[in-house]
Amino acid sequence: MIERLYVNNYRCLVNFELITKDMPTALLIGANGSGKSSIRFALQTLQSVARGVNRVRDLLQPEDFSYGNTETPLRIEIEAVIAGRRYKYSVAFDYPRGFKELRVFDESLTSESHTVYTRTQATVSIPGSARRSEAQFQLDWHLVALPIIQVRSDPDDLSIFKDWLARMVILAPVPSLMSGDSADLTLESHVESQNLGEWFSGLLGSFPAAYSRIEQYLRSVIPDFGDIQQVSVGPNVKRMNLSFRLENKTMRIPFKYLSDGEKCFLLAGVVLAANQAYGPLFCFWDEPDNFLSLSEVGHFIIELRRAFGVGVGGQLLVTSHNSEAIRKFGNENTLVFYRNSHLEPTLVRRLEELTVHGDLVEALIRGDVGP
Repeated sequence: MIERLYVNNYRCLVNFELITKDMPTALLIGANGSGKSSIRFALQTLQSVARGVNRVRDLLQPEDFSYGNTETPLRIEIEAVIAGRRYKYSVAFDYPRGFKELRVFDESLTSESHTVYTRTQATVSIPGSARRSEAQFQLDWHLVALPIIQVRSDPDDLSIFKDWLARMVILAPVPSLMSGDSADLTLESHVESQNLGEWFSGLLGSFPAAYSRIEQYLRSVIPDFGDIQQVSVGPNVKRMNLSFRLENKTMRIPFKYLSDGEKCFLLAGVVLAANQAYGPLFCFWDEPDNFLSLSEVGHFIIELRRAFGVGVGGQLLVTSHNSEAIRKFGNENTLVFYRNSHLEPTLVRRLEELTVHGDLVEALIRGDVGP
């Protein structure tokens, strides 16, 4: 579970701190341009590092510095509890005058009170122990160290944190890009969910029992759902088809012919099954109510919240502008983002700290929710 995310000098996030400790589920609300999606982009940057993208220019550009301020390093920090241990990862980037691309300014990973490694510009230091001496090595300052440092034992703090970070589920799905085909297996989702078929195959390949969770969920939202079948359509390529039943009749439909909302239902089923099978996972879903009819939104959000609720494991953060989704969260786990103008940075407050006159949704429509 993420307890704290700190971002400084990144887009509209300046000295920004998001506290989600003791929040298994949370809702991020605010006007367009208030900074909600910037949280997603910051998390994606960290996830890309854990998945092996280590060249700084492939992660960030000079335009990502807030308001062109390249005099201050761009910093992202994340604190999370994973398997009962508290981890903190921090990485900062600078853009010295005369340089053609950003470089790493400093970087560190700690577990509880133990330092896993530190890094200042080109020098990476790994503390010693009773069995080994401290190690230091030089690294190109345009490369992030986290994907490069070798794991000393399996599992160790480095591998536990890196695997958790890589398997975060960060979603802003685009149904038209989703594919039910799979030529490979993976346990890592893509932001736009274009690899849904491969994620589905990887999940069932490693955890066959996960299918029952997907089936249970789909039948709760699509009453005539039958089953999912994967058929071979070429060398090492399988295609997903779904069947629907009514009395003694059955119809099978290729995944690509499902509606946008039905594709999102299947995606949600895979998210729930993955959290149960190899979680607990952290999931950030940017506007999960997109593509759903108004009558379906409430149930959809309730099921997501229940699957990541207290005592279940995992953590869910969602953004929304939908009134039905907003009403499914309480004041204690709703975070309000706001900016007075595009020339000012994002601020965030818990809804319970603010005074709201009348109904929350009506106050949002009036633009009457703020400090």
